[in-house]
Amino acid sequence: MNNIHTLLARRNPGHALEQAFYTDPEVFQTDLDAIHYREWLFAIPSCELEKAGSYVTYNVGAYRVIIVRGADNQIRAFHNTCRHRGSVICKAAKGHAPKLVCPYHQWTYELDGSLLWARDMGPDFDPKQHGLKTVHCQELAGLVYICLADEAPDFAPFAETVHPYLEAHDLGNAKVAFESSIVENGNWKLVWENNRECYHCGGNHPALCRTYPDDPSVTGIGEGGEAPDHLQAHFDRCEAAGLPSNFHLSEEGQYRVARMPLKEGAESYTMDGKTAVRPWLGRVPFADAGALLQFHYPTTWNHFLADHSIVFRVTPISPTETEVTTKWLVHKDAVEGRDYDLKRLTEVWMATNDEDRRVVEDNQQGINSPAYVPGPYSPTQESGVLQFVEWYCAKLASHMTPNTLAAE
Repeated sequence: MNNIHTLLARRNPGHALEQAFYTDPEVFQTDLDAIHYREWLFAIPSCELEKAGSYVTYNVGAYRVIIVRGADNQIRAFHNTCRHRGSVICKAAKGHAPKLVCPYHQWTYELDGSLLWARDMGPDFDPKQHGLKTVHCQELAGLVYICLADEAPDFAPFAETVHPYLEAHDLGNAKVAFESSIVENGNWKLVWENNRECYHCGGNHPALCRTYPDDPSVTGIGEGGEAPDHLQAHFDRCEAAGLPSNFHLSEEGQYRVARMPLKEGAESYTMDGKTAVRPWLGRVPFADAGALLQFHYPTTWNHFLADHSIVFRVTPISPTETEVTTKWLVHKDAVEGRDYDLKRLTEVWMATNDEDRRVVEDNQQGINSPAYVPGPYSPTQESGVLQFVEWYCAKLASHMTPNTLAAE
């Protein structure tokens, strides 16, 4: 811990972080303890849980979680650990089960986590004391978030801010058209830093740059949340059509939402720039409304378009490994081969994700060198990166403070 205090204290403002932040096992464990085990994490779109008994499992660090839709249609999350002797209950990544049954000794749980049946436990055994341990779970306009902390941060400010923006995209009537998970051999913060700028886009993303503007004011944070005239004109047009669009960055910097324009004439992330799906997912009134861009540290960035939506999830695996999961959401009634071509729908971001993987891995390999010295961020191109790093360091410092006071 003293090492992390030292690293934070000597950090050079406006510069990248020191090597240990991206390589050291102690720093990685502190990241988990201070951030991933305490903050709200995006898990899945709720449409994956189609009916009662549908479940998805999600692993975060040492934790194993089951997310399941109950008989009452409510989505809940539980630790994927049997209350008998601790066995994993659901081993598949996703599935359907009328009850949650531990494969070891067949302890059987209702979909609300209560223990229904346990064989030969004696007359003094009280099943009410042995229900599954709950994980905080919130559904927000078709997106499911979980929190592993005993006491979760207040979810309401985020939900109240973002819900009006998401409402027009009708994610409750979505389905997952395609899902991709890749492991990038880089620290989770490098994945985020790469996401928070488009300084690299022109030299690395030929497919994405057909539609996504290489404009720092779109990817970056902006000074005081004020938008340049061309962005404000786009916001005003969308707002007049009933689409909340104006830039909003939360006070502590954990999340941002804004409906950003694509390149002139572009409607969606396709090679020809035209929409990819009919019927559209949501109630956006015009094709060139751009992309509603939402990020929420530490796990998700998202692109909600007029015709479909794309959600991304970032999960740290080790100091130098990060899983990035991408899901393309279309209207539940859209039929592949008739209403959309899967290759056309996914090819831009499949290519972009692979290009980003290479960029992150090259970044990690260079940082691993003893010759690495943190360089300065571009104030024009990398304001978003600096904002993420400042948020991260503030979270780490806040986590460390109680230990410092206790030691004194």
